[in-house]
Amino acid sequence: MSESLRIVVVAPDLSVADDDPQALQQAERSRALRIGLLENGYNLIAVLPADPFLTERLAQLRPDLVIVDAESEARDALEHVVMATREAPRPIVLFTNDSDTSHVRDAVAAGVTAYIVAGLETARIRPILDVALARFEHEQTLRAELDSARTELKERKTIERAKGLLMQRQGLSEPEAYARLRKTAMDKGLRLYEVAQRMLDVIDLLG
Repeated sequence: MSESLRIVVVAPDLSVADDDPQALQQAERSRALRIGLLENGYNLIAVLPADPFLTERLAQLRPDLVIVDAESEARDALEHVVMATREAPRPIVLFTNDSDTSHVRDAVAAGVTAYIVAGLETARIRPILDVALARFEHEQTLRAELDSARTELKERKTIERAKGLLMQRQGLSEPEAYARLRKTAMDKGLRLYEVAQRMLDVIDLLG
């Protein structure tokens, strides 16, 4: 599983000045993350900066999971990643040593699957990513079920409206109106909702 999992890491540039201890520490931590991924057998396909071109690059690479490696600029990096994955949702895992977790709730609400503080030990990487993937799949299933329920409700309302208009305009009973819609759908090879929507469209057009 890990060998086939395509991972992109979004991280700052590792080229830092020798006189910037904080940047050096972050660069070392970032290297440790990448080494940990490789040691766990993951397929690290790219390391990208959090810039305006991220959406296009992710669309080209189509990773299975995105890891954000960030410190004080975590909020900015997350905004880029969330925007870049809006059209094609993917699990997003944030690794950071920043103890300020005041924006964790906002990050999770925006689409971050896991927010990990000081979790770069190699042994922790695999279980963290496994849980993140499982959680993402569960959330996607719930979203799909919710979308399906909303669609079903919308279609049912459309059918009921079309049935009501048939009853009103042609003096049909409810079973007769439903049978009329159902027969038309079968004759034309369409779904019942499609027939109902087309009928409503024509009525709206003709007034």
